[in-house]
Amino acid sequence: MERYSDRSTEMSSSIRGAWPRLLRSIEVAFGAMGILLAVSSASLAQGAASPTGRLLASNCAQCHGTTDAAPGFDRLTGKAASKLLRKLHKYQSGAEEEGIMTRHAMGYTEQQLRDLVQWLSQQR
Repeated sequence: MERYSDRSTEMSSSIRGAWPRLLRSIEVAFGAMGILLAVSSASLAQGAASPTGRLLASNCAQCHGTTDAAPGFDRLTGKAASKLLRKLHKYQSGAEEEGIMTRHAMGYTEQQLRDLVQWLSQQR
Protein backbone atom coordinates (compact mmCIF):
# COMPACT_ATOMS: atom_id res chain seq x y z
CA MET A 1 0.00 0.00 0.00
CA GLU A 2 1.34 3.36 -1.06
CA ARG A 3 1.59 5.96 1.61
CA TYR A 4 0.57 9.55 1.19
CA SER A 5 4.05 10.81 2.01
CA ASP A 6 5.53 8.65 -0.82
CA ARG A 7 3.19 10.25 -3.37
CA SER A 8 3.91 13.75 -2.12
CA THR A 9 7.65 13.09 -2.32
CA GLU A 10 7.25 11.92 -5.93
CA MET A 11 5.15 14.94 -6.81
CA SER A 12 7.50 17.41 -5.15
CA SER A 13 10.52 15.94 -6.97
CA SER A 14 8.72 16.18 -10.32
CA ILE A 15 7.73 19.77 -9.54
CA ARG A 16 11.34 20.58 -8.59
CA GLY A 17 12.39 19.15 -11.94
CA ALA A 18 9.90 21.36 -13.75
CA TRP A 19 11.09 24.59 -12.14
CA PRO A 20 14.15 25.08 -14.34
CA ARG A 21 12.03 24.60 -17.46
CA LEU A 22 9.39 26.98 -16.16
CA LEU A 23 11.94 29.61 -15.22
CA ARG A 24 13.61 29.29 -18.63
CA SER A 25 10.23 29.77 -20.34
CA ILE A 26 9.59 32.88 -18.28
CA GLU A 27 13.06 34.24 -19.13
CA VAL A 28 12.42 33.67 -22.84
CA ALA A 29 9.01 35.35 -22.64
CA PHE A 30 10.40 38.40 -20.84
CA GLY A 31 13.30 38.58 -23.27
CA ALA A 32 10.90 38.54 -26.21
CA MET A 33 8.78 41.26 -24.60
CA GLY A 34 11.92 43.35 -24.04
CA ILE A 35 12.90 43.04 -27.70
CA LEU A 36 9.38 43.92 -28.80
CA LEU A 37 9.36 47.02 -26.58
CA ALA A 38 12.77 48.10 -27.86
CA VAL A 39 11.73 47.72 -31.49
CA SER A 40 8.42 49.54 -31.02
CA SER A 41 10.16 52.35 -29.09
CA ALA A 42 12.75 52.70 -31.82
CA SER A 43 10.10 52.85 -34.53
CA LEU A 44 8.18 55.49 -32.59
CA ALA A 45 11.35 57.52 -32.14
CA GLN A 46 12.12 57.34 -35.88
CA GLY A 47 8.73 58.71 -36.90
CA ALA A 48 8.51 62.34 -35.88
CA ALA A 49 4.77 62.38 -36.37
CA SER A 50 2.79 62.08 -33.20
CA PRO A 51 0.04 59.51 -32.63
CA THR A 52 -2.23 62.54 -32.21
CA GLY A 53 -1.58 63.46 -35.84
CA ARG A 54 -2.70 60.04 -36.99
CA LEU A 55 -5.86 60.26 -34.93
CA LEU A 56 -6.68 63.73 -36.25
CA ALA A 57 -6.00 62.62 -39.83
CA SER A 58 -8.57 59.87 -39.53
CA ASN A 59 -11.19 62.60 -39.94
CA CYS A 60 -9.55 63.74 -43.21
CA ALA A 61 -9.48 60.21 -44.61
CA GLN A 62 -13.25 60.16 -44.90
CA CYS A 63 -13.12 62.51 -47.89
CA HIS A 64 -9.46 62.57 -48.96
CA GLY A 65 -8.56 58.89 -48.64
CA THR A 66 -5.48 57.40 -47.00
CA THR A 67 -3.15 56.83 -49.97
CA ASP A 68 -2.15 58.48 -53.24
CA ALA A 69 -4.38 56.08 -55.16
CA ALA A 70 -7.50 56.65 -53.05
CA PRO A 71 -10.50 58.19 -54.74
CA GLY A 72 -11.89 61.39 -53.33
CA PHE A 73 -11.00 65.05 -53.05
CA ASP A 74 -7.48 66.50 -53.16
CA ARG A 75 -4.74 64.12 -52.13
CA LEU A 76 -3.20 65.12 -48.79
CA THR A 77 -0.72 62.33 -48.11
CA GLY A 78 2.90 63.01 -48.95
CA LYS A 79 2.47 66.76 -49.46
CA ALA A 80 4.80 69.15 -47.69
CA ALA A 81 3.70 69.90 -44.14
CA SER A 82 4.32 73.64 -44.69
CA LYS A 83 2.02 73.68 -47.73
CA LEU A 84 -0.76 71.84 -45.90
CA LEU A 85 -0.40 74.09 -42.87
CA ARG A 86 -0.63 77.27 -45.00
CA LYS A 87 -3.79 75.97 -46.64
CA LEU A 88 -5.39 75.10 -43.30
CA HIS A 89 -4.48 78.55 -41.94
CA LYS A 90 -6.25 80.11 -44.94
CA TYR A 91 -9.34 78.09 -44.12
CA GLN A 92 -9.16 79.12 -40.46
CA SER A 93 -8.78 82.80 -41.29
CA GLY A 94 -11.69 82.79 -43.71
CA ALA A 95 -9.46 83.69 -46.69
CA GLU A 96 -10.81 80.63 -48.51
CA GLU A 97 -14.46 80.30 -49.39
CA GLU A 98 -16.86 79.33 -46.64
CA GLY A 99 -17.42 75.60 -46.71
CA ILE A 100 -16.93 72.37 -44.88
CA MET A 101 -13.14 72.74 -44.82
CA THR A 102 -13.44 76.13 -43.13
CA ARG A 103 -15.55 74.52 -40.42
CA HIS A 104 -13.11 71.63 -40.04
CA ALA A 105 -10.04 73.88 -39.84
CA MET A 106 -11.66 76.16 -37.26
CA GLY A 107 -12.05 73.19 -34.94
CA TYR A 108 -8.31 72.61 -34.50
CA THR A 109 -5.73 74.27 -32.28
CA GLU A 110 -2.38 75.31 -33.75
CA GLN A 111 -0.64 72.30 -32.18
CA GLN A 112 -3.28 69.94 -33.53
CA LEU A 113 -2.83 71.41 -37.02
CA ARG A 114 0.93 70.92 -36.77
CA ASP A 115 0.54 67.31 -35.61
CA LEU A 116 -1.98 66.66 -38.37
CA VAL A 117 0.09 68.06 -41.25
CA GLN A 118 3.26 66.41 -39.95
CA TRP A 119 1.58 63.00 -40.01
CA LEU A 120 -0.04 63.56 -43.43
CA SER A 121 3.26 64.67 -44.96
CA GLN A 122 4.96 61.44 -43.90
CA GLN A 123 2.36 59.17 -45.50
CA ARG A 124 2.85 57.84 -49.02
